[in-house]
Amino acid sequence: MAQAFAGGSTAPPVPKSGRYRWLIVAVLFAATTVNYIDRTMLGLLAPTLGDELGWSENDYGNIVTAFQAAYALGFLLMGWMIDRFGPKIGYAVAISIWTIGHVAHGFASSVASFMLARVVLGIGEAGHFPSVVRASSEWFPQKERSYAIGWVNSATTIGVILTAPTIALFMRVLGFGWRETFIVTGAFGVILLVLWLWLYSNPRESGKVSEAELAWIEHDPPEKIERLGWGAIVTKREAWAYALGKFLTDPVWFLMLFWLPKYFSTTYDVDLKVVLLPMIVMYLLSDVGSILGGWVSSKLIQTGHSVNFARKATMLGAGFCVLPLLFVSGLDNMWLAVVLIGIALAGHQAFSSTILSIPPDMFPKRAVGSVIGLGGFAGGVGGMIMAKSTGLVLDATGGNYTVIFAACTTVYFLAVLAIHTLSPRLAPVSVESTK
Repeated sequence: MAQAFAGGSTAPPVPKSGRYRWLIVAVLFAATTVNYIDRTMLGLLAPTLGDELGWSENDYGNIVTAFQAAYALGFLLMGWMIDRFGPKIGYAVAISIWTIGHVAHGFASSVASFMLARVVLGIGEAGHFPSVVRASSEWFPQKERSYAIGWVNSATTIGVILTAPTIALFMRVLGFGWRETFIVTGAFGVILLVLWLWLYSNPRESGKVSEAELAWIEHDPPEKIERLGWGAIVTKREAWAYALGKFLTDPVWFLMLFWLPKYFSTTYDVDLKVVLLPMIVMYLLSDVGSILGGWVSSKLIQTGHSVNFARKATMLGAGFCVLPLLFVSGLDNMWLAVVLIGIALAGHQAFSSTILSIPPDMFPKRAVGSVIGLGGFAGGVGGMIMAKSTGLVLDATGGNYTVIFAACTTVYFLAVLAIHTLSPRLAPVSVESTK
């Protein structure tokens, strides 16, 4: 089998004429934005719903845990489905499911019914990143792929930022209640579904890609393996390297997504769906990290470094950016906390953009969705453990986040160590036969 990739392809340089592949990035960027608006709305409305419906910290932790459990299991199903039917059909199914789950929040009234709505949402949203990475592997060569994924990944924070104005528009300007807001914003998913089915196809079938751009997209060496079945994937150390990295680091993002609004509400008496500037600053910083992480990783490859060095050096640097989180708990100055959390979020997103690029480095395109699914399952399990643990720790400590934030700073270094141990060269997988 092929050795570890060296920096850049041995093939002659290919002109990068044409930009249709970046339209695909734009569609995926919009899809990610909608995905995260739907995911984040409950977190911003949690203080309101908690007061109205009488939730405890543990009740909210159980609702978040239900999402994490469904999200984790959904990754296994969605990853397989996207590999089996392709990203066009697979992602269309995922969008439909998560939109139904999002709308269902508007009809929920008890902790159990909110948990059920989050389960449906989680199953559907689990199809998002397998689709993103599979589509990126079809539309971008290796030396450009992490940069494209970095742009798409940055939309996670755009979605988070836009959630508060979306809630304000429907609830404060248009006078809707929180139930109607969940129901009406389901239209975003319907529009996204139409756009996806209209615009997406693989490069050769699109009819809109120039010969020069198609040559650039396809200039990586041909894959020697067409597809790997689950039986082969789960025996590969490379798959578990990715999965363990996701298990360790995904929970940090879930923590920030679901608990930051409550943290600012209880610590600084600030409602992030009303006072938007802190959220905008934190998540714009994280956007910088997402794009920069993808750019650095791609640039290192383009300038002659091995894929192995480029990916791992970028992830290690991203881990150092999360360390300021150690100093957040107990700060009286809210804006200093905003900056430190923003830098940590930037580090996480730089790490995320880079680790998402690893499965296509090692696996054939028609196995990428399943590998991303395995990693997403692992990350979801980690997130579920984090959600339940966070609720219990906060109830036990009276809302003190010190231990939780400290734990978050260590996992990135453990993840790089685990990835390096299981896949020292990030070499393409070697198999004797396909399934």
